[in-house]
Amino acid sequence: MALLLSLLMALAVYGALAGIRMYRADAKLPADLAIALEVGATRTGAANSLIDRMGMRYAPAVLRLMGPRQVAKYRRRIDLAGNPGGLTIDRYAARRAVYGALGGTGFLVFLLRGQWLVAVLLLLFGAFWTEVGIWSAIRIRKDVIERTLPDFLDVLAVVVGAGLGFRQALDRVATHYEGPWADELRITLRQMDLGMSRRQAFAELRRRNDSEQVAMFVTALQQGEELGAPIVDTLVALAKDMRRTDAQNARRKAARAVPRATLMITTFMVPATLLLLAAGLLLGSGTDFGSVTGK
Repeated sequence: MALLLSLLMALAVYGALAGIRMYRADAKLPADLAIALEVGATRTGAANSLIDRMGMRYAPAVLRLMGPRQVAKYRRRIDLAGNPGGLTIDRYAARRAVYGALGGTGFLVFLLRGQWLVAVLLLLFGAFWTEVGIWSAIRIRKDVIERTLPDFLDVLAVVVGAGLGFRQALDRVATHYEGPWADELRITLRQMDLGMSRRQAFAELRRRNDSEQVAMFVTALQQGEELGAPIVDTLVALAKDMRRTDAQNARRKAARAVPRATLMITTFMVPATLLLLAAGLLLGSGTDFGSVTGK
């Protein structure tokens, strides 16, 4: 047992030294990862940058093990998350390699020491920590976009109604907004500047966002363009529909919250209150518990 622990500790020290050497080495990075490290240097912390550089050499191997289908799946999930901190598929693979190695090593060390709970937690950390970050970013980004979109449509309708063209109005309104929805619009405008058609650029916008309201926005624009409907009326009607949908969703969430709150009250608060009342009554009754217990 002691020999095995010593071997694991030696492997951990060797891995740390190798990671430091790779961090200092002038290694050739994959194109996607090189761009992410350059562009996202101001958007990510020092710890994530260190992890990316430690795992960059193993990113291609991780991607090969994942297979084309899994790579496509996680590439889309990263797009839905808005590439948080400059995250790309290569950067994701690098982090999977580092977190997997740390979690696997910690699992073996604590398993041999008999600390099962810590070992399982470290194994879960190595397997799912990167996915937890992406999942959280997807939910937060989707909520922010759906909360921003109706107000954005109202302002866009006013600017277009003032006589400005749709492309110029979209650019002007996007400059006054911050957050994920403004970033998505800037990407869409940049794609149109590079020669992509408006229909295709907005189709890409819908693909990058798993939001019903974004899909409604893109569909309404495309249908209005095909049918020749006034864009201002389309934007105003769409904003009203989105607010109506938000109100319905809020009522559904409130309706689901009531049974949960009732279950929590009946399961925990009512028994605890009864215990407190019973204890207070017994203590206030002056009962001699010594005579009851025979002591």
